[in-house]
Amino acid sequence: MKKIPSPRVVALCLVAVFSVGMPKPSSAADIEKLLAEMTVDEKVGQMCLRGFGSSSKNDPRLLEDAVRAGKVGAMLNVMDKAAVDRLQEIAVKESRLGIPLIFGRDVIHGFKTIFPIPLGQTATWNPEIVELGARISAIEASTHGIRWTFAPMLDIARDARWGRIAESPGEDPFLASVMARAAVRGFQGEDLTSPTSLAACAKHFVGYGAAEGGRDYNTAYIPEPLMRNVYLPPFEAAAEEGALSFMTSFNEVNGIPATAHEHLLRTILRSEWGSDGFVVSDWNSVTEMIAHGYSADARHAADQAATAGLDMEMVSRAYEEHLADLVADGTMPIEILDGAVLRILKAKKQLGLFESPERRRDGEETILSEKHLEAAREAARQSAVLLKNENAVLPLKDTARVAAIGPLTDATHEQLGTWIFDGRKKDSQTPLTALRERLGERLTYAPGLAISRTRTDDGFAAAQRATEGADVIVFFGGEESILSGEAHSRADIRLPGAQQELLRELAATGKPVVLVILAGRPIALNEILDDVDAVLMAWHPGTMAGPALVDLLFGDVSPSGRLPVAWPKAAGQIPIYYNHKNTGRPATDESVVLIDDIPVEAWQSSLGNTSHYLDLGRLPQFPFGFGLTYSKFEYNDLKVTPSTIATDGTLEVSATIKNTGSRTATEIVQLYVRDLVGSLTRPVRELKGFERVELGAGEERRVTFELPASELAFYNHRIEKVIEPGMFKVWIGPNAAEGLEGSFEVQ
Repeated sequence: MKKIPSPRVVALCLVAVFSVGMPKPSSAADIEKLLAEMTVDEKVGQMCLRGFGSSSKNDPRLLEDAVRAGKVGAMLNVMDKAAVDRLQEIAVKESRLGIPLIFGRDVIHGFKTIFPIPLGQTATWNPEIVELGARISAIEASTHGIRWTFAPMLDIARDARWGRIAESPGEDPFLASVMARAAVRGFQGEDLTSPTSLAACAKHFVGYGAAEGGRDYNTAYIPEPLMRNVYLPPFEAAAEEGALSFMTSFNEVNGIPATAHEHLLRTILRSEWGSDGFVVSDWNSVTEMIAHGYSADARHAADQAATAGLDMEMVSRAYEEHLADLVADGTMPIEILDGAVLRILKAKKQLGLFESPERRRDGEETILSEKHLEAAREAARQSAVLLKNENAVLPLKDTARVAAIGPLTDATHEQLGTWIFDGRKKDSQTPLTALRERLGERLTYAPGLAISRTRTDDGFAAAQRATEGADVIVFFGGEESILSGEAHSRADIRLPGAQQELLRELAATGKPVVLVILAGRPIALNEILDDVDAVLMAWHPGTMAGPALVDLLFGDVSPSGRLPVAWPKAAGQIPIYYNHKNTGRPATDESVVLIDDIPVEAWQSSLGNTSHYLDLGRLPQFPFGFGLTYSKFEYNDLKVTPSTIATDGTLEVSATIKNTGSRTATEIVQLYVRDLVGSLTRPVRELKGFERVELGAGEERRVTFELPASELAFYNHRIEKVIEPGMFKVWIGPNAAEGLEGSFEVQ
């Protein structure tokens, strides 16, 4: 008697034959043909991003039936490689249409080889470093089947209290746009179909960095001209660079949650910029619109978000539970789903997932390879910003006896920084380890404080003993990684715990004190700056923090980082940023009156009445673009030609830069302009160009910038992008507060 196969075996065979026989989309027409084959439920499935929390132990097998039924388009945080393989096999071979999944992960500034936090990478002012870091991250992460990263974050940040400033590209739209392009190029690579390519996701669209009080998830009110002139440019740059996806921000913008902001998603992103990258929500942000008071319930939220142009929902289930019904009852046109699914399918096609859906099986040997570690070390070196160096305390002499003090001297986890899901502290090379290798018995060490937040002085005595016999004290302080990042805002941005008190005691020894800050944000130093001889801002430098910092401290390389944000004296100055407006009563050095200089019973209007703080003055601690080296540079012979240009012309601005010191060093030459009169008042300075210039001792070079008049355009109050005739100032200098000044006219 012939054996009859079971119904399940027959069904699986038919599915396998059908899947193999399905044409693999190779063109837009093929994608549209595939779309026409899809049921409404299958379309909704492509719009659902399912998965787990970053540290979840949930079993991915629980999602197998949903994948088999075509109810999932993408997966989040599935890190077991066997599970990735199994889920993709089910999607391709057992679902009706065989549409592959895309696996996503927050690969923000490294996978296993961790680079400096994004704010630190921006401090390199070197897009090649950013691009290389993203490329290495993609190469490592793709070995685990990850083909989509939720980076780069492009939120302009003017508030150091905000925890996620650590992930941002800083306060300037020009610099942020340059870094946006570099990150997208790095993640996506030269060939999107390469198995090492990760789809970039420009986030958070838009205005997340403008949340009130620097508090995550909070309200942002951004007038349209400000939005277009400051907050949107990095995202437009990412779109122009071909970013395959965008993520909406948690916050509301001008009363409408970004997750359902049709003006942002359809008018600007789609119509004006022409981007066809698909848009994903942030975690649960669709259903969080109920808490915002914008949606009545999950059904309402699904309707609002999809109608506004949100293509994929992350984790929450409003789309899964309600989109099909919204189409069925005529509330939502099927064309809305079709547009979203087309964009998602196109991204999968661009990544080559239809042709090669399987996880790459090679590349494991590249993880934490010598090449990758050296790149991370170089990024950490270039990201560090030397803020103070009195009496040339740095670089340290090779013969120096060093006391290493501080809670972050040997903090393997903390030096990695925020948003590190896959970096391992066991791979970290700390400052203590690197100093021991360099100095041997000439190094003494005591943490002084158990962690950065320790408030007691229990370890002070041991720290004092460790300084006996030392020539110099190097204090590694700042913040643990948990003190910055999402939902980790601080109202007080001074050194936490008892670090200031310990630093004062160390300064009282009379020995030089070098403060090395490892942190996710600028730290208010106004109360402690005079007590230390040198300050090196290292951000959270990543895996190779130790070797990189020792290279810098001993002068193997000169610091070259520059601040990507203005550095406040105290939280009370925030928001503070270089490209501010002038006001009708701008403060000057002459007009500022400080609180201790006010005469008793002074007449109310006798203090100058200009825009400043009585206790902190008018200036930040350090300006945007600031950073010292181990050498000195002179700027001379500014030339601006021609002196008048048309609105379609190009200006040439140049100056001679000379290294007048005794060491080779890198100067970051910066170009700024000011439009003196505008129909919408213009900032006091705007960055328009920069160049890294390495010069040997005594060497000089002429640095030339070409400035097209189109770079002077801005959005006016009518939301028109205009180049207005008039007089402009121009500077070439080392930061936003100094430089050679010239002028030109646009006619």
